[in-house]
Amino acid sequence: MARIKPQTLLLQSKKKKGPTRISVTKIVTCNLILVLVTFSLVASYKHWFLGSRNHSDDGLQKVEKMEGFKQHKGTEHQNYAILNTSKGPIIVELYRKAAPDTVDKFVELCQRGYFKGLLFHRVIKHYVIQGGDPKEVGSAEEWTFSGKSHSQLAISPKHEAFMIGTSKPKQDNTGFEIFITTAPIPDLNDKITVFGRVIKGEDVVQEIEEVDTDEHYQPKTQIEINNIELKRSI
Repeated sequence: MARIKPQTLLLQSKKKKGPTRISVTKIVTCNLILVLVTFSLVASYKHWFLGSRNHSDDGLQKVEKMEGFKQHKGTEHQNYAILNTSKGPIIVELYRKAAPDTVDKFVELCQRGYFKGLLFHRVIKHYVIQGGDPKEVGSAEEWTFSGKSHSQLAISPKHEAFMIGTSKPKQDNTGFEIFITTAPIPDLNDKITVFGRVIKGEDVVQEIEEVDTDEHYQPKTQIEINNIELKRSI
């Protein structure tokens, strides 16, 4: 058997114990793979997160559009009306739950400026003041106490003082009248639909009630509704 020289053995030993060298190409390749994996994870997260948020935003926008439509169509958020008259403001709380159709019609007419410039054209002391459509005045005899049978009249809702209502709709009635009671009058339940009450400006109502009138209960001086403002809250 041939004897291995000591110098050869030393070289073989250094080869076995020396660290393995990693090429630059492998290092670059590994770094590129790591970067690609990180980028892929970030892109996936952004896609999921932003997609989820956009979906939620779209849903919220749809809800807001629907709410806006409801508000415009049903005027849900208009809870108060301010009647600015030539005698001063009268603030009214609207009874939407009790008379939703009447309130909707009233609000719609207010938004169209229907009441601007109309008059309180009938004033009956200790009874009602009436404004709105002058074509729907009716005869004065219809609004007196003569011949009334209080025992047969239902009281729902009860007509206290400072309640606001309108005449019950007729087939040919395209206008809108406003009645504000100045005393408790339960016998008007068969004529008027109550859709609100005066919460501020009772003194203005009483001032209108005290104006001089002719034999037909029409004021001798004009009392005008300048405009009606709608409010969500007061």
